[in-house]
Amino acid sequence: MSPAAVRRRALVTGATRGIGRATALALAAAGWDVAVTGRTARRGEGRDDSDTGGGRPLPGSLEETGDEVRAAGGRCLELVANLHDRPGLLACVDRVMGEWGGIDLLVNNAVDTAPGSMVPIVGLTVAQLESKLAANAVAPFVLIQAVLPGMLATGGGTIVDVTSHTATADPPGPVGKGGWGVAYAASKAAAHRYAPILAVELGDQGIRAYNVDPGYVETERQLVNASALGLVGHYRGAPPSVPAAAIAWLVDHPEAFDNGQTVRAQKLALVEGLHADWRTA
Repeated sequence: MSPAAVRRRALVTGATRGIGRATALALAAAGWDVAVTGRTARRGEGRDDSDTGGGRPLPGSLEETGDEVRAAGGRCLELVANLHDRPGLLACVDRVMGEWGGIDLLVNNAVDTAPGSMVPIVGLTVAQLESKLAANAVAPFVLIQAVLPGMLATGGGTIVDVTSHTATADPPGPVGKGGWGVAYAASKAAAHRYAPILAVELGDQGIRAYNVDPGYVETERQLVNASALGLVGHYRGAPPSVPAAAIAWLVDHPEAFDNGQTVRAQKLALVEGLHADWRTA
């Protein structure tokens, strides 16, 4: 059997930058082929459409992530996708299945970045709430359902949902003073339930599922917007390579955590020595 035939196959969403990009690179370095999704196809096309983004340029693209994955030794498929385009998401899964013959790992990392994540309840529209739920809760479910038949047919697979502290914790203050909006929190809370229920329903058929809580991460977008969001001074952030290292380690050490468990990425990285200590940098 050729080396390419025995490589494991991952699909990582939201991999143009931030945690998704770092995860794709960490997996490639660990011997995975990685298909990546995102909205920004080419270098220089990224724009910040968040509540405070103002359309300012953002670094990162599928093109660049793909080049980096291949440089790390993995094959890469670069798939333009939008969380609000469910047929497009299914087409991504079909493409990977068709070209690589299967998906061993799904990392649901992408989130909707459009306005609504950092809006107080009195200013939030029903349309914004529905949009966040559709992108952050329904879209991951669409992908989970799409990859499960192939995983079950081959005896198992792993699903990692990148969750959020906002899914389970109360904010320390309102939006603009260290807190977050209910639309984002509610959508992440809904998606937070997939892993434990997958473990209960399909664990005996080889499906392993985890929530990975990355903690506060200083992604490219977060660094640009922290001041406008009122987050400066409230949290000490880790680089995206920290949760990425935790995810890559987790999928190779499934016995370390109960199936369906929520894994605290920053704690895991420190305990297992997966990353240089970023807290005093």
